[in-house]
Amino acid sequence: MSTTSAKLSAYSAALVLVAGGAWALGTAAGPFPQAEAHGDTHGDTHSEAVVDLPGGLASAQDGYALTPATTTLTPGAATRFTFRITGPDGAPVTAFDVEHEKRLHFIVVRRDTAGYQHLHPDLGADGTWTVPLTVADAGSYRAFADFTPSGAKPLTLGVDLVAPGVFQPVELPETRVADVDGYHVRLDGDLVAGRASRLTATVTEDGRQATDLQPYLGAAGHLVALRGGDLAYLHVHPAGPGLTFVAEVPSAGTYRLFLDFRHGDVVRTAAFTVTTGKGAPR
Repeated sequence: MSTTSAKLSAYSAALVLVAGGAWALGTAAGPFPQAEAHGDTHGDTHSEAVVDLPGGLASAQDGYALTPATTTLTPGAATRFTFRITGPDGAPVTAFDVEHEKRLHFIVVRRDTAGYQHLHPDLGADGTWTVPLTVADAGSYRAFADFTPSGAKPLTLGVDLVAPGVFQPVELPETRVADVDGYHVRLDGDLVAGRASRLTATVTEDGRQATDLQPYLGAAGHLVALRGGDLAYLHVHPAGPGLTFVAEVPSAGTYRLFLDFRHGDVVRTAAFTVTTGKGAPR
């Protein structure tokens, strides 16, 4: 599982009209160009140095690219969404390492961080990934593919999707508590930019702590963080038993955190909005 950085979107409260394919947010759309190395490259692209970008900001990196069959979704309609990961040779990649019981984790979220989904597509023999996908509302969405090609390093690539129509962006105030399906979840700990930060989630039901959480994808829980403004991506897992995570975010700011936990054979997601303390940005 790639362990990188993360981020979240800030929107105005105005009513927004998203027209098919016309929505563009420059800083978050990939692929990002590689930055030139120090010195004169004389136009030789092979002498460029790769920028150590936070995960999910680019649709192509290290020769790998995320290529969806379509970038348009219909609000409220089930879609058979397909995409490929192509490798440095331009061919679809068909060999992936298994990370937390899956060969690829697929995250979809609207750019105001509403409508979060953590999905697991199926891989065809030709390198095509397929997943049922439904977005409830119109808006501009970001999709993340979190994977490790066999023999290569972990990567998270992102691509913008659009669901045409009128929508009202939501504003999410800072909160470290969430209520979902009768469960109350509290997040303790501080995020400090540039340093490993320890976060602990406590799940209670009917006023009693749920000490019998079930494993989900080989871990007690999964935490995805998205950085405010560009949706840079970070995915971490518990450091030991329970729901204690160690996360390192690359810059000060606001992050939207999504915690997946399993209890009573049902996976639920608790969402938090956290602002960092002071640290050394990169």
